Amino acid sequence: MSDLSAFPIAARWPAQHPDRIQLYSLPTPNGVKVSIALEELGLPYEPHLIQIGQNETWTPAYLSLNPNGKIPAIIDPDGPGGRPLGLFESGAILLYLADKTGRLMPADPALRYEAIQWIFFQMAAVGPMFGQVGFFHKFAGREYEDKRPLQRYVAESKRLLGVLEDRLATRTWMMGDDYTMVDIALLGWVRNINGFYEAGALVEFDRLRHVPAWLERGLARPAVERGLNIPARD
Repeated sequence: MSDLSAFPIAARWPAQHPDRIQLYSLPTPNGVKVSIALEELGLPYEPHLIQIGQNETWTPAYLSLNPNGKIPAIIDPDGPGGRPLGLFESGAILLYLADKTGRLMPADPALRYEAIQWIFFQMAAVGPMFGQVGFFHKFAGREYEDKRPLQRYVAESKRLLGVLEDRLATRTWMMGDDYTMVDIALLGWVRNINGFYEAGALVEFDRLRHVPAWLERGLARPAVERGLNIPARD
């Protein structure tokens, strides 16, 4: 039996299966990266729904695992050397899971770093910019009279979609013929900008050709379909 007693978060969200990876998340574009990856890899895991709308990420129990107060985070009871490992930041978790299994990242060292740069591209650019479009277009920011912030983030999001469009013009997936953690990192965000954020017209999503086709291929994967709804919302 795995011992998670060193992690205060495990007392707040008790593990029914402490020998499995513990996932603390919500099905947001960042959260679903990890649930999709876990589904694709077939790793045993136990999801715990974290209600960010109820400020659960700012509780002492959650902050003990992720001091930045964001989802997702994991505990792997069978981490490096067989010792439990707590980890936050979705990009870091994706890379960890790829290393743990030897899957969903290129084996060639040069291609591996090429994939890592695209994961960083999602983390540093796509996520923050698309998220700001959502805030200023659909959520509280829509009430702001000054529309310059929205216009700024829309313009940058269109540019970033153009980068993806060019990349996918000659590739089935972001790294070529092989579906990887790069695609997993991007799928939820591209889906949201045209879906939940209702900003497709703003970023001229319909003018793209290769990005929508890539998105359709990704969403058709059974593991992606499952992962997009894990943890199940109340």
